[in-house]
Amino acid sequence: MRGGTRASQWDDAIARTSAITSSAENESFGPDNPLKLYFDSVTEGRGIWKWRHYFDIYHRHFRQFVGREVHVVEVGIYSGGSLAMWKSYFGPKCVIYGVDIEPACLAYEDQRTRIFIGDQSNRQFWRDFKKQVPRVDVLIDDGGHVPEQQIVTLEEMIPHMRPGGVYLCEDVQGEYNRFGAYVYGLGQSLNGIARSRGSETVIASSFQKSISSIHQYPFVTVIEKNHVAIGQFVAPKHGTEWQPFL
Repeated sequence: MRGGTRASQWDDAIARTSAITSSAENESFGPDNPLKLYFDSVTEGRGIWKWRHYFDIYHRHFRQFVGREVHVVEVGIYSGGSLAMWKSYFGPKCVIYGVDIEPACLAYEDQRTRIFIGDQSNRQFWRDFKKQVPRVDVLIDDGGHVPEQQIVTLEEMIPHMRPGGVYLCEDVQGEYNRFGAYVYGLGQSLNGIARSRGSETVIASSFQKSISSIHQYPFVTVIEKNHVAIGQFVAPKHGTEWQPFL
């Protein structure tokens, strides 16, 4: 509550500036972001509907997979335009798995795209999905946007994702969003100290072994997995002169 109150009263040099820009004008990757270029090139055909500041977030976390074999799950297909965008961005070695509750979305299936029809809040659906899709490197949740749907998808799929995988959930909106609160709890666990071996070594929890980082952006949550399991965190001391009060 204290942090939320502070945010509502926020004041600093940037907030007071008169030079107000849009999120698109403030993108750190600038106009050369390939996802933004693709989005702006779409003037007809299958629709894509995205907040402009998402493209910077996508590129920051997904560019490591470009040109490699990558298996991408997108929850929420809608008009199918983003399926083509991901294939263009990741390259010819990309395999896409689209998930939607609307059976008409089967029309978007092709040689590099498999479509699964089901409810993302149904854990049995995800169990069946995982049997058919043993490898997932990237998961983008742009589905129903309901917190319980998002929580179930996260719980079922992040443990299934490969080491180094990236999970991204879109449209996490509202200051008291229940999914946002759930992710906050995950973040608290990322900071936890389960067991220690003296003052210089902390044994990683199961969560810390698996999860590398949690990122919060306006309307977006990104969770990255470790490439290898982390067994412990070590803080070695270097030097010979130490203050006596420590």
